Amino acid sequence: MLHRRIKLLTILAALVIILTAATNEKKTTIFIIGDSTAAQKDLSKGKLERGWGMALQCYFDDNIRVDNHAVNGRSSLSFFNEGRWAKVLEKMKPGDYVIIQFGHNDEKAPKDRHTDPGSTFDYMLARYVRETREKGGIPVLMNCVVRRNFFVNAPENDDDEKLRTQTFKDGVRMVEGDSLIDTHGLYRVAPRDVAERMNVHFVDANKITHDLEQGLGTEASKRLHMWYLPDTEPTEPKGKQDNTHYNVYGAHVVARLLADALCEEIPVLKRYRCDADITVDRLGRGDYMTLDEAVAAAQARSKAVTTIQILGGEWQKPQLPKKSHIEFVLREGATWK
Repeated sequence: MLHRRIKLLTILAALVIILTAATNEKKTTIFIIGDSTAAQKDLSKGKLERGWGMALQCYFDDNIRVDNHAVNGRSSLSFFNEGRWAKVLEKMKPGDYVIIQFGHNDEKAPKDRHTDPGSTFDYMLARYVRETREKGGIPVLMNCVVRRNFFVNAPENDDDEKLRTQTFKDGVRMVEGDSLIDTHGLYRVAPRDVAERMNVHFVDANKITHDLEQGLGTEASKRLHMWYLPDTEPTEPKGKQDNTHYNVYGAHVVARLLADALCEEIPVLKRYRCDADITVDRLGRGDYMTLDEAVAAAQARSKAVTTIQILGGEWQKPQLPKKSHIEFVLREGATWK
């Protein structure tokens, strides 16, 4: 009897795996290729840096799967030469989307990363577009998000990746003005030019993030970034002045805006657009990684109803008062214990 039960359970497990694989095969995937502003991040020791690409899944329902291949420090050239693009092509199905966003590192001097707008940068973007189409995919060009630069004269910055090892005292000491100053030059223009020449979907992420940061102003815009005074954030006791990379809050603000922009550019995606007040995810894609933190945050809100969406995994359902204003949405196969 026990042997028969084990055999039955094995068959059921195999069926679940097969059905899951079949379901994933039918889903539309949005691939992201790009740099640290979108990339997956190290979550060890409670680190707070996030790429907007990590958060994008929170704003599309389970009919869309976001597969984020953006990597810290990569340019359009180095991403290709390291074989990362080949891995995306292997996974791509007809009808999948590819968001192509480079620029921050193409600006840098090292030969393994540097490209020139109007020349090699445009060539690499066009190559990604062409090869996506050859696989039956749908390319979407985005230009680079802005740096939080309110300095009249931008400080020297030979590598955004060095910002992670700096503390608050290492940050630049320059007077900031009221106007956000561009640091990308023609690197923010080239993706639009390529999109027009090749009739490609284009999202002006540079303008979207410029308007966001300028609208918030010099002080409030710091909340989007890894910008902390000493002893104000436990994970950054020495503080940090990183005006390039996003924290959890900033990544979600930007991801939400870019999701809206994608839906405006590609109306068919609107049917899959979703939102929640709070997202919980153990992989770091949400606002919180634990349900206890999310519930505490929801209880502190004054909204009549607060929606918490949970991405994947098995969770212990919280004991809430009968008149609780919290509603849960289980996604990506998430279940209660």
